[in-house]
Amino acid sequence: MEHIPGFSPPRILMLSLHGYFSAAPELGLPDTGGQVVFVLELAKQLVELGHAVDIVTRRFEDQPEFDDMGPHLRVWRIPFGGPDFIRKEDMHDHLDEFVRRFLDTLRDHGLSYEYINSHYWDAGFAGQQIGEELDITHIHTPHSLGSWKRRGMQGDTQKIESDYRFEERIRKEFLVYRRCDQVIATSNQQIELLIEDYDVPAPHISMIPPGIDESRYTPITHAEIAVARRRIKFRKHDVYTVGRAAANKGYDLLIRALPELRELVPDARLQLAIGANSGADERRVDKWKSLAGEIDVTEHVRWLGHIEDENMPRYYRAAPVFALPSRYEPFGMTAVEAMACGTPCVVTIHGGLEEMFDFGSHALFADPKRPREFAVMLSMPLRYPQLQERLSITGARFARRMFGWRGIARRTRATFEQARSLHDRDRY
Repeated sequence: MEHIPGFSPPRILMLSLHGYFSAAPELGLPDTGGQVVFVLELAKQLVELGHAVDIVTRRFEDQPEFDDMGPHLRVWRIPFGGPDFIRKEDMHDHLDEFVRRFLDTLRDHGLSYEYINSHYWDAGFAGQQIGEELDITHIHTPHSLGSWKRRGMQGDTQKIESDYRFEERIRKEFLVYRRCDQVIATSNQQIELLIEDYDVPAPHISMIPPGIDESRYTPITHAEIAVARRRIKFRKHDVYTVGRAAANKGYDLLIRALPELRELVPDARLQLAIGANSGADERRVDKWKSLAGEIDVTEHVRWLGHIEDENMPRYYRAAPVFALPSRYEPFGMTAVEAMACGTPCVVTIHGGLEEMFDFGSHALFADPKRPREFAVMLSMPLRYPQLQERLSITGARFARRMFGWRGIARRTRATFEQARSLHDRDRY
């Protein structure tokens, strides 16, 4: 949209407090993944629809206060919690400080906002305080739910609670979901959990899935795929996945499925683009490498490390099959991106994607906690070219039609407007 000089468009405050958030983020850093892409792309489209957007996040290390991204869009960093990185699980202790600092800074700048849209529970808890203080409509997007994530965790219960502070998180989530003007879930499964686990009334929830950049994630010809595979050393029976080095992503489950897969497709391999370069990521990857050794598949797993964002489409397109083996996955943006590139996808049943897909037409899905079941699904497009072609064509068509960012932004703005009308009605 062309903005008129001197015209001040309605301003939206988008809160995303944790991680290394920037205008050009280095994805794969700690707490810097799909949520960052989601917030940035939605903000860009809302600007195109006639709004000004401030994406407010935390300032730490040597980051600048602002990243200007063009007219009416910027990343604005507010310092709180000290100079060092803080895990999202430890944000509890610093949210009140953020709220105080942001409100003081806001008053100094003389800014006002039409809507607050917060992302993840930490920003939601802060956003609700800000919304109540300034009487602004607050719409919250959870991205993930503490109750669901806790159920998917394995190991010592006391250690899990110590590491993730689920009780405190779930209590804060409950307060946010019940007090904000509207909750935007990214899947129907999330809606069910919000109702069952958090007692959120169904009319208080909207379902809007994440979007994809249609200009980046597009299919290519068979000849171009062959060239891409030669360049990055993919073979015709390789299985690819990419993501953060997190336990819920299920990479160990995918490795455990590999012996079963190789019974069906003897030359199958895994291509794993996992994690960044942090010490924590390297330790997790070392554990998965040890697992591959224990089940004697080391030579059939290729560890690609962190893939730069600019190269993501090239790897998706080269992959014969993309796997999303998560134990717990609020949505699964990587699978939708791969699908839009024309790559057949096998996704987990433990998340929101499989409920949206037509099995055997758009994608395949299975339980990654059942290695043989998941292996069989991975083998199908590798063994049957006709199925591979059907998934490639119909999957890409479906992904582009359902998950283009412009349509997602229009639906989101409509939800904002509806929430504001209810907010204004309930004020009196």
